[in-house]
Amino acid sequence: MTTDNKANAALDELERESGQHPTVGKQMADASADDLTYGDIVWAQFRKNTVSYYSLWFLGFLFFLAIFAPVISSDRPFIYGTAEGTSFPWFTSLFDRNFYENPVDVFFNLLMVAGPLSLCGFLLRIRNLRAGPLAKRARRRTMRKEGLLIVAAIAVSYMAILAMPSSSKYVIYTDMMDKAAEAGETVTAHFPLSRYTPRMTGFKSVDKPSSKHILGVDQSTRDVATRILYGTRISLTIGVIAVSIYVFIGILLGATAGFFGGRVDIAIQRVIEITMSVPTFFVILTLMAFVEQRSIFHIMLVIGVVRWTGVARLVRGEFLRLRKQDFVTAARALGYPSRRIIFEHILPNAVGPVLVAATFGVASAILVESTLSFLGLGDVTAPSWGQTIQEGYATGAWHLILAPGFAIFVTVSALNLVGEGLRDALDPKLRQ
Repeated sequence: MTTDNKANAALDELERESGQHPTVGKQMADASADDLTYGDIVWAQFRKNTVSYYSLWFLGFLFFLAIFAPVISSDRPFIYGTAEGTSFPWFTSLFDRNFYENPVDVFFNLLMVAGPLSLCGFLLRIRNLRAGPLAKRARRRTMRKEGLLIVAAIAVSYMAILAMPSSSKYVIYTDMMDKAAEAGETVTAHFPLSRYTPRMTGFKSVDKPSSKHILGVDQSTRDVATRILYGTRISLTIGVIAVSIYVFIGILLGATAGFFGGRVDIAIQRVIEITMSVPTFFVILTLMAFVEQRSIFHIMLVIGVVRWTGVARLVRGEFLRLRKQDFVTAARALGYPSRRIIFEHILPNAVGPVLVAATFGVASAILVESTLSFLGLGDVTAPSWGQTIQEGYATGAWHLILAPGFAIFVTVSALNLVGEGLRDALDPKLRQ
């Protein structure tokens, strides 16, 4: 071997060891591409849509405001110190059903307390998994199981909090501070940014926006900005829970119809057609009119029960397309039960259109709930955006119409933009 050949061989060996050799680099790139999941590909495509990507960040900001609303606005001080001692009324009020009478507020307060701790533990666990010998797919399965355990723990804690007895006395700390000042006592109190709550009354009726009330006061003498802030909790909960209910029903019935076909498919199709023949909104109005003490959960349940038909048709069509594919035939040849074929083999490949429909459905559910509250068929104890619009319509106050109307418009627009971006990301023909 000549000197030049020896030098070229040594150079190739060094490039192979460093991963810079063309053949080795191509193999590494192919291995990296093979390790990508379908979710990785969709997320990469979604990020290329700038408007949808930043709309998703805006929705995350709305969830942040909904979770940490008590930090922004509450009449409970974080620290209250007197000659008798120091107390922490803000923290103790988070799970007091006399103070937060709506279960939705209790749930978000639980997320505010348990969420950061769970997130820190989850991120630490992810870091340890990445440093370990597990493959990427194994890490994802482990992370998914741990996420489900966290969700289950939060759900159990929520039910336990709802079963706890409430305090019988509603304390107004601002009045206590005034009395202490008149008596010459020294009081130390640190309040949130705003000292109002959604149901606090006593202000000047239909007061226009000012430095004290940035969005004014409604007809019931309540601060509008605080009600819109806490109304974010109601709207997001309505959208997510109601859509989850009808997506579950739609997937179950659509998968059954599309997989088994025959008489089962015909029977489910007739049920879908009968349900779709009746105007959905009028069904919701009729059902809500029969409920005497309406709550936010009644609205979620009614929306979920009557709006599942679109998801069922989407899932049925995808199952009819996929059930003749080779991977389904192979699963049947291996003797897998129908339940496993439906939920482990076909459904993951058919869930794309369902995700898009669910995103648009959240926006639609928020509009339905706002409409019901505007018509007086919503939960009177919940600070809904529709209630504020109704009071603005009754009094002619422009700030009571524009403020919640703008909140509804921005939220629904962001959800629709995210849905459009997700639809384009899931379409193989539009991938770049």
